[in-house]
Amino acid sequence: MRRCRRGGPGTAAGSLPRVTDLLDLRADPVELTAALVDIPSVSRDERRLADAVEHALRTQAPHLEVVRNGEAVLARTNLGRASRVLLAGHLDTVPINDNLPSRRTGSGADEVLHGCGTVDMKGGDAVLLHVAAALPEPRHDLTFLFYDCEEIAAEHNGLNRIERELPDWLDGDLAIVGEPSNASIEAGCQGTLRVEIRTSGARAHTARAWMGENAIHGAEPILRRLLDYVPRQPVIDGLQYHEGLQAVRIEGGVAGNVVPDSCLVAVNHRFAPDKSLAEAEAHVRKVFDGFDLTVVDGSGGALPGLGSPAAAELVAAAGGEPVAKLGWTDVARFAARGLPAVNFGPGSPTLAHTQQENVPTAQIRSCAEALTRFLS
Repeated sequence: MRRCRRGGPGTAAGSLPRVTDLLDLRADPVELTAALVDIPSVSRDERRLADAVEHALRTQAPHLEVVRNGEAVLARTNLGRASRVLLAGHLDTVPINDNLPSRRTGSGADEVLHGCGTVDMKGGDAVLLHVAAALPEPRHDLTFLFYDCEEIAAEHNGLNRIERELPDWLDGDLAIVGEPSNASIEAGCQGTLRVEIRTSGARAHTARAWMGENAIHGAEPILRRLLDYVPRQPVIDGLQYHEGLQAVRIEGGVAGNVVPDSCLVAVNHRFAPDKSLAEAEAHVRKVFDGFDLTVVDGSGGALPGLGSPAAAELVAAAGGEPVAKLGWTDVARFAARGLPAVNFGPGSPTLAHTQQENVPTAQIRSCAEALTRFLS
């Protein structure tokens, strides 16, 4: 049996968890979800949860090689299987909004677990941790990635650090990200591009407005183009994506009696994964031809990748019909490395980041059962 590895770049073990933070990975995954939720882990404050996860994997899953990288915990089998599946989940949540500790409502098939992170994405983390402990002899080699800082700016995402320091841990043949997907396969993901469009004018006193030029009024053609925009709805590998182009912020104004000389309109473009980031930028520049446009940031999408043998097996195990992921997730990072990648986790994405965040407990169990069927 392979021993857990310590030492080396980024592999220092965390401190022992508090007694109250001890996790039972072989327990009902619903109970495990509640235990994870009750350990607060807002972005940049994941250490307490990372310590608990690391300790649980080292003590309850001796078949796994375990390393610590910052506030991320990585684990994998080394069985010499013909293929390797990556299973990834972030440990952090958005700020708590009077929605801890966890609580339950309903019973039986209608039971619901409430609390910060139940959807995004400690329900998914619990499923992955349960599988990690329960399957010492999986049919594929497995790599588990529990990482930090996904909910804040992309530059802080723990996967960036892992890719720099431990890149071989991101190698595989299929990646499954446990983001909420209503316990069905959401394949690929959209790309995203943010731009800022500026108009300029000339200041004047509002009592003599004709002597100036109002930059806010000058933004009217920008808003008109957005109102008239017809988004593409391409079908890729049988899945329909829906693009979008939306103003998300507008800034302008000097004082209550001054004609403004500048205005900024921030626009977000969500684009289907058959379009590259460069193509998306060219498209947005064409839409706003004639205006001063600056790209703020962007990330390419991920194609569905359902044609790979491992992905097809996962779809069969999960049941139901796969759908397109309308949003950006870390599947795009894996797709950029050449791995087909899907989202598969309990909970509705529409409840993520809300005070009402909750997940049907039946979805947590069904995801755990589906992954067990696929991997065992």
